[in-house]
Amino acid sequence: MPYEDPSPKNVTSQVEIGVFLSIFKLPKPMPEEMSIFPRIALKPEVHDYLRNVFINKEVLAAVSQGEAEQRFQRLLSCLSHPPALTCVRASTHLASLEEIQHRLGEELKQQQKCDSQSEDISVTILPHPHIPDVLLLPVIGPRPVVQLSSEVIVGAQCGSAVLRGAHVFAPGILATPKFMKTGDAVSVFSDLEGKCTRGNKDFKGKKVFVGNGVAEMDRSNIFCSDEPVKGVGIRMVEPLYQSPSFDGVLPSLAFLQNLPSVVVGHVLGPRPGERILDMCAAPGGKTCHIAALMGGQGEVVALDKIRGKVERIRQNAKALHLDCIKAHCFNSIKAVCTDQAQDTEGPPFPPQSFDRVLLDAPCSGLGQRPSMVCTWNLKEICSYQPLQRKLFHTAVRLLKRGGVLVYSTCTVTLSENEEQVAWALNTFPCLTLQPQEPHIGAEGMLGAGLSPEQLRLLQRFSPELGWSAAEARGEDDSPTEQPESPTPLAHRANKDTIGFFIAKFLKS
Repeated sequence: MPYEDPSPKNVTSQVEIGVFLSIFKLPKPMPEEMSIFPRIALKPEVHDYLRNVFINKEVLAAVSQGEAEQRFQRLLSCLSHPPALTCVRASTHLASLEEIQHRLGEELKQQQKCDSQSEDISVTILPHPHIPDVLLLPVIGPRPVVQLSSEVIVGAQCGSAVLRGAHVFAPGILATPKFMKTGDAVSVFSDLEGKCTRGNKDFKGKKVFVGNGVAEMDRSNIFCSDEPVKGVGIRMVEPLYQSPSFDGVLPSLAFLQNLPSVVVGHVLGPRPGERILDMCAAPGGKTCHIAALMGGQGEVVALDKIRGKVERIRQNAKALHLDCIKAHCFNSIKAVCTDQAQDTEGPPFPPQSFDRVLLDAPCSGLGQRPSMVCTWNLKEICSYQPLQRKLFHTAVRLLKRGGVLVYSTCTVTLSENEEQVAWALNTFPCLTLQPQEPHIGAEGMLGAGLSPEQLRLLQRFSPELGWSAAEARGEDDSPTEQPESPTPLAHRANKDTIGFFIAKFLKS
């Protein structure tokens, strides 16, 4: 059912926090000279553009050049490393958080027992101290894993998934040893520059080590099959970062989702009986979260341009027993019509058709982690701002007076975040910024001409700000902190995230 007020069952106990901290001390971010991975690789023009974002005139009026430069360099290092905790959104409309927590723990323990080659690592799962439908699992690493002589090369996207707990699925494999057979122990490397051709036997390009695994297929099965190969190709048994694989684990109760993406649903604040629009809905995680927060009472309209993704949203909604979701394959830019007699069951819709609108906009994605390389040029990076503004125009027209509009991205640029807010406030006098609940990220970033009050109303998840000076030196900056305090867990969970941005508006 929709969450309204904290209840004792959703509050992490002091004992649980103490157990968590005694079992596992969260890993500290490492300074660049100690980092297991290099900073994210960007094209020179993109690097310079992003550096200018973080060292703009407003920032330099508030902090020194050295401090601004240090923040930017920390960001580049953060982006190539995974967050320290895995976030799971629990389907609390189907079961209590405690029941899901218990069942998830049992499933993951069983997973370890079934994998005879996996290390016996205790599974620690705790509720988020402030968000009632989030469970947190520590990511252990980087671990001292010894590289093997047999190497498998995977694509960058596959390598990133491995760093967050996934096994290597066959489509992600680019190169293997010439005579690799099922059962062979291999080291897995991620292609840094996208230069490895499929079927390569001895790749010499830039790569990074992500762990060791065991082949589940022969090389011939992976590359010589007439049909596209599916399934696990390499089962990771010694990943560099240890995190459970969630493949097939409680699919209707436990949903892997980055913490800021869960926060968006709560900030939107859906209420039972309302009609809500998710404009760019795929893959549907936020859509389903909104419907769950409403207790399935009302209507959530989800739009996306790609038919296959729309069908996936429908499948997820069915699996989660969320009958209030209506998914349509449609271009959201064209989702408003002027004919008041238009059938409002499907797009386009008359103006002021929705109580709340979520615009989780297409963006450059420069906040995603882990990401060791971005191959986009500057033109591609800057191509999203005009699209976002077109979508914004439609969102405002479709929103009822007195309704709420939430705008979010998973990027770190000013042009797609704070500058869009400044533009929206100037373009739409009917919009005013609103406080966000929960507000667990940092405030907005200087550089877009917004006032301090406006910046405080924005929420920017900035992982580089979670790297304190003491942590960067490999020291503990809280030696006197009591083990039972929830602060260490909350601080790392809230700060060590992907880069993300949220703005909440009210239409008067």
